[in-house]
Amino acid sequence: MGTLIVVVVLVIIVALIIRSMIKDKKSGKSLQCGCDCKNCSGHCH
Repeated sequence: MGTLIVVVVLVIIVALIIRSMIKDKKSGKSLQCGCDCKNCSGHCH
């Protein structure tokens, strides 16, 4: 039973992380750039 609870909690955490990444991508933030345009060689919008 304990293993099932841990798996459910991990699935929820991973889903929240993926949701956050998708939300950031839709808002124009990039994982590669970090939105620090002076350091990303002009890859920002």
